[in-house]
Amino acid sequence: MPAATPNPSARTGTADAILNIAQALIQSRGYSAISYQDIASALNIRKASIHHHFPTKADLGAAVVERYIQRFEVALNAIMSAETTNSLAMLDFYFRPYREIAATPDQICLCGALAGEMPALPPTLRERVDYFFKSHHSWLAAILRRGSGRKEFVLVTSPERSARLIFDALQGALLVRRTTGETAEIEEVIAALLAQIGACLPQSQGESTLQR
Repeated sequence: MPAATPNPSARTGTADAILNIAQALIQSRGYSAISYQDIASALNIRKASIHHHFPTKADLGAAVVERYIQRFEVALNAIMSAETTNSLAMLDFYFRPYREIAATPDQICLCGALAGEMPALPPTLRERVDYFFKSHHSWLAAILRRGSGRKEFVLVTSPERSARLIFDALQGALLVRRTTGETAEIEEVIAALLAQIGACLPQSQGESTLQR
């Protein structure tokens, strides 16, 4: 974790509100296009209040990304620990945030948005975005390996390559959806990915299986 990132458990309501607005702005506009004034105006607070919690924009960006990563890791670890759950239902659970983002106008994945600005990002942010991508590749590869071993998937390539295909296709689908406005495209991409790994899962199956 970056040294400048505040301890999440020590954050105040104001700090969390700042992070919420900053994340939404980054997902819709990009990191370089937002300012402390944008956040202050949205929350009706002074910029000094933001600097109190996050002295620099790099500190703020690092805190936003770290919180995003931690939330994903908690969810993904919970899925992985459900040993009795069907691997296909695990994968369907992974698709849910992409479906939710696709249903939100003008937004894409936080780290996907930051990846488009990689050369201009502070080193700390570049490192955390890279970590997010690699950790998701690893998690997906583990699920695919598990499912293949249980005969739930029929992979035509290695779990690692299939994981990169799934992750990259989902991220790309969100970018295309931002341009076209067609929220159904994410479902078409998911269906194509499931066909690629020899699987077919109704949307409702993931929820019912994961809740057992």
